[in-house]
Amino acid sequence: WLAMAASHPFSRASVGYVGNSDGWTDLADGFRMDWEFDQATNGNIALTGEIDLSQTQEYTLGVAFGNSLHRATTTLMQSLAEPFDAQFLRFEEQWKRVDHSRRALESFSGDGGKLYHASHRLLLAHEDKTFQGAMVASLAIPWGQAKSDKEGEGGYHLVWTRDMVQSALGLLAAGNVETPLRALIYLAMSQAEDGSFAQNFWLDGKAFWSGTQLDEVALPILLAHRLQSEGALKGLDPYPAVARAAGYLMAQGPATQQDRWEELSGYSPSTIASEIAALICAADFARQRGDEGTAIFMEQYADWLEHNIETWMVTRNGSLVAGVSTHYVRLNPAKPGDFLPDDGPTDKMVTLTSRPPGERTEFPAQEIVDAGFLELVRYGIRHPADPIVIDTLKVVDATLKVELAWGPCWRRYNQDGYGERADGGPYEGSGRGRAWPLLTGERGHYELAAGHDVTEYVHAMEGSASPTHLIPEQVWDEEDRPPLHLRKGRATGSAMPLLWAHAEYIKLLRSREEGKPYDLIPG
Repeated sequence: WLAMAASHPFSRASVGYVGNSDGWTDLADGFRMDWEFDQATNGNIALTGEIDLSQTQEYTLGVAFGNSLHRATTTLMQSLAEPFDAQFLRFEEQWKRVDHSRRALESFSGDGGKLYHASHRLLLAHEDKTFQGAMVASLAIPWGQAKSDKEGEGGYHLVWTRDMVQSALGLLAAGNVETPLRALIYLAMSQAEDGSFAQNFWLDGKAFWSGTQLDEVALPILLAHRLQSEGALKGLDPYPAVARAAGYLMAQGPATQQDRWEELSGYSPSTIASEIAALICAADFARQRGDEGTAIFMEQYADWLEHNIETWMVTRNGSLVAGVSTHYVRLNPAKPGDFLPDDGPTDKMVTLTSRPPGERTEFPAQEIVDAGFLELVRYGIRHPADPIVIDTLKVVDATLKVELAWGPCWRRYNQDGYGERADGGPYEGSGRGRAWPLLTGERGHYELAAGHDVTEYVHAMEGSASPTHLIPEQVWDEEDRPPLHLRKGRATGSAMPLLWAHAEYIKLLRSREEGKPYDLIPG
């Protein structure tokens, strides 16, 4: 239940279905509130209230939630009974107390720490208050203005293990150890008996989508290892969860049912990079427990993966950029359990989702690229000057790079359909993928590993943020379309904020402080 009231009475109130009879739709037609519906059931509903400002210029609005009408309304009235100034002072004191422990990374930013401070607070704000440690990907629903009363709309207010671990690592990079530890415990309790994690799930652990992504199995191991390296595990022994996850990676890998973009199955550079890093960390845990045999086995499996990186995921017949035939691909298609490939992606096809109706959906695997291979450098598996890495960067920049007023940004992969349509309309199952500020942060980590100045990447991420310091999932990468509220370099209708991007920004600042990628696996 949701209840809403104000210290000054509403002059009008209404309830309606989002996108059809809600307040936004009402106000968009004539900029005045005309509807006063008193009932809307079985759908995605929204409340709207109007307050007569001729009677008062200041009022307090209260919103409360509860598992019953009585609980919600009681909580609401108890809150409104407390003077606003007292509530605000308590709120301010709590946030100042949290900020006091934040690591001083402001000097490594380009805006005096404004986006850093906002990113830190946003990550903290996305931890659930009931299921402590749970952190959702965002409190947004992408292209929510195009969503109506469809039940079961997950949006991004779900737990993706990948996004959650990145958020926890972002907080660790900012000097917070309490929330990341709670996050690790929450994930351990959400882990399946076989060591896997659901593709995403509600705060209570109930699965929403049922796919399996091996990077989501690997990343909690990296979080546990980082917490240990910073002496932040306290009394927690994460090895049971670590061992289950490592066992799953070796039993079910190396091909993943879905890569990190949640569409294709096969051999993914970014996924296998996380598998290798996780197994090295898991081996460290095993060795600390005196289990040398298990540690050696995990390391040998990781070495076997590393030995086959180029065999599985590099094409020698690339045609995207003249003069560059050898480069990493986004993915070598395969199904988990298939026989291991003895060659690369040449002559194999991938089927891409979200393509506009009537357009091609099948492409040669060697012609689809993304920047996921940079994870191999982030974790220390490949040297930044590796010739294939350098050549793939040429292909990625020629194919995916977008220059914005404040710096470079990249699209996820060529032929991506997850974004606004060609006419600028909202994504409703098909469109064109736009530029992701997150990927600017990933490129910044690579450039830092290569010994280059990363100022332009820090500035580009800061420039892509909204005036309220929210980093969007995607930014518009074409010329302005004022009637559609689309401006080049500014947020599209996709999720904002994207917590993964905020975590990546914090980690880039921390990496800049340390002179090496924060996620680099030692040894």
